[in-house]
Amino acid sequence: MTDSTERGFSSVFDPLLDGDRLREECGVFGIFGHPHAAALTALGLHALQHRGEEAAGIVSFDGQQFHSERRLGLVEDTFSKPHVIDQLPGTIAVGHVRYSTTGGTILRNVQPLFAELDTGGFAVAHNGNMTNGLSLRRQLVHEGAMMQSTSDTEVILHLVARSRKPRFVERYIEALRALEGSFSLVAMTNKKLIGARDALGIRPLVLGELDGCPILTSETCALDIIGAKYIRDVENGEVLVFDETGAHTHKPFPPMQERPCIFEYIYFARPDSVVGGRSVYQVRKNMGLELAREAPAVADVVVPVPDSGVPAAIGYAQEAGIPYELGIIRNHYVGRTFIQPTQAVRELGVRLKHNANRAVVAGKRIVLIDDSLVRGTTSVKIVQMMREAGATEVHFRIASPPITHPDYYGIDTPEREKLLAATHSIAEMREYIGADSIAFLSVDGIYRAVGEKGRDPVRPQFTDHCFTGEYPTPLTDRAEAAEPQRQLSLLAEAS
Repeated sequence: MTDSTERGFSSVFDPLLDGDRLREECGVFGIFGHPHAAALTALGLHALQHRGEEAAGIVSFDGQQFHSERRLGLVEDTFSKPHVIDQLPGTIAVGHVRYSTTGGTILRNVQPLFAELDTGGFAVAHNGNMTNGLSLRRQLVHEGAMMQSTSDTEVILHLVARSRKPRFVERYIEALRALEGSFSLVAMTNKKLIGARDALGIRPLVLGELDGCPILTSETCALDIIGAKYIRDVENGEVLVFDETGAHTHKPFPPMQERPCIFEYIYFARPDSVVGGRSVYQVRKNMGLELAREAPAVADVVVPVPDSGVPAAIGYAQEAGIPYELGIIRNHYVGRTFIQPTQAVRELGVRLKHNANRAVVAGKRIVLIDDSLVRGTTSVKIVQMMREAGATEVHFRIASPPITHPDYYGIDTPEREKLLAATHSIAEMREYIGADSIAFLSVDGIYRAVGEKGRDPVRPQFTDHCFTGEYPTPLTDRAEAAEPQRQLSLLAEAS
């Protein structure tokens, strides 16, 4: 459904540097009533850049009309330029950084998406993934809707536009009730800023305040960068509306136990953020501590795979009583500017991003700590790098459980047959990666790291389907996609 001539930067990312990493598709930011709304939104998006590096956009309202700037590339590529911010006047603004899990990397998919409705302008920025987005889209197109993007977020615009409820907030809530899966939304009209979280609270959304003006954003680090005060997390299933009369909260969904995504703590959130009242940095250190208890190793040094493995490696080293060293140095200047390398350079693979610190590694038995294991291709190269640097033993430890199932809530994961832990035993994974030993943190271990006694098997405290295969919402699009194959199978059996 995507136009290859508009795909932009996707070929730069894939498989050279990040093909073996998980990606979260976006971060959102919105502010109401501030004279520097767009500039503050741009700063907030800078802090959320780790949540999406393909595109960024801001929509503002100046009291008379809406203004929009949406570009492919990093936030600084566009919004560090003063003249761009000058083109976004107004006291209300919403912004978005994106990594696509639905729809291609094309300009018409860049958010916030905007539409003129009979009630006025409406812009929406979405973090998450609708598990019935394709089904809703097909239904809307069948009924005459003309889609301008390939993003599931556009479904929200059409659902709101088609609602016959008398008040805009009621129309918005009616649209949300049709959605399945995960969503944290920041939306705006000419009079309102609106935040919403799905009934399970899978994706994060927090409320802050600056100079008396409310802010909605994905992580607390976006509040820190502008000196804003953290107020609270937006509750699961809550719709929070700000206008000239103040704040109004709505609870349109049946009450449900919150089940935030556990991967926010493992990988996605910035270490300096606080998610669900927990320091992300401390939780990651705790994961390393639990891993050291569950999977000790006789070694001389603990080495993190930077940068995401660093807190867990610190925790592991402290608990195990083994020195912590930076045995791998990361090159932070490899990214989108490295355009279309030759095949010879491509084969160097991970060395473009990581290099062994030979003085630390040579002659040592090392414990190599990473946050997760997806396909395993990067891990193979890093273990090989450690051996070439002189490590006598490499014991690989992963500070999360084996990823055995794909995600459908906004994380870009491969299909199950491409997940190493779904197709290989522990012994096979050790042999494939080339380590002397390999071990993962247990599911209960990761729950202990976030402060729970363990996973409640009846009412799990987090969304953890990548490890357990237990999906907390219907997977309508997946079921519909599988139905034709099932029917063909039945026909084959009947014949």
